[in-house]
Amino acid sequence: MIAQEIRSLFPWLWLLLGTAHAADGGLAVLTVKPHPVDLSFPAESIVEAVQQSTVGAQLAGRVLEVRADAGQPVRKGELLMRIDGREAAEAARAAEAQYAVAKLNYERQRQLKAQKFVSQAAEDKAKADFDAAAANRAAAGASQSHAAILSPIDGIVARRHAELGDMAMPGVPLFTIYQPGALRVTASVSQFRLPAMRAVNTARIEFPDLGKWVDATSVQVLPTVDAATHVVQVRVNLPAVPALAPGMFARVHFVVGRADKLTVPAGAVLRRGEVTAVYVQTADGRLALRQLRLGEGVGAGEIEVLAGLTAGDKVVADPVKAAIQLKSGK
Repeated sequence: MIAQEIRSLFPWLWLLLGTAHAADGGLAVLTVKPHPVDLSFPAESIVEAVQQSTVGAQLAGRVLEVRADAGQPVRKGELLMRIDGREAAEAARAAEAQYAVAKLNYERQRQLKAQKFVSQAAEDKAKADFDAAAANRAAAGASQSHAAILSPIDGIVARRHAELGDMAMPGVPLFTIYQPGALRVTASVSQFRLPAMRAVNTARIEFPDLGKWVDATSVQVLPTVDAATHVVQVRVNLPAVPALAPGMFARVHFVVGRADKLTVPAGAVLRRGEVTAVYVQTADGRLALRQLRLGEGVGAGEIEVLAGLTAGDKVVADPVKAAIQLKSGK
């Protein structure tokens, strides 16, 4: 099973390293040798939606109705929540009445001006009052419509920030909605790496909690550096991966070149405190624990070996099974 997983995850590594099996335990074994690997440096990041919208209240009022919750798909224009808009409705009625009065006054002043009973200034004043009343009526009508909270995009509700009966206030978020089809990660990279980052167009994203690696579809270095932290933001777009969701932790490995390295899979390394080691199959088929000095991670899930192994050594892929086998004396 382990050999099949290694073959499916790293087919090119399988061809380069080759496999063997311990005669007494069926352990998957890798014959290590130098091979070309991607040189990269890591940066921690968080998954985010390319298109995400925070929906907030535009008028104050108590939440009277809630129609959406976290995880629910919604369509653009769909009703999410209703706020008590009676105060806004009364303001709209008052604005309507003022508009009607201003309109009648303006028409009367026009007639009087035509009969030369009032000056041009009086007609202009009535026209200005009428225009102001019309604008006030439109604004009051728009405020009244804000009692209905509608979805601005097609997407999924990531979070609902208010409950039934809460007091909604202008500017306070009510919902967070995102489109699941397009996701990205944004990494912070120190400014001293900027010269190397200018030539980077490839990256691999590791999701440690999911055990997944994916290739980036594009890498974009933003044009400004933060004055306080001296880091630059790098956006890395992701392909469609069903298991991903905004807020997940990710580690971006920016590829800056290739070189021949002697490596072992990260899963083959046994760590005990400050000691790192691997199980090696000797020429007579026995297992031995050998301490290593390791370098940085390279490629996808590999670690460079600086000392402790030579080309041709056979490393057990699963140290847990090897330890169990040694303990049982098989």
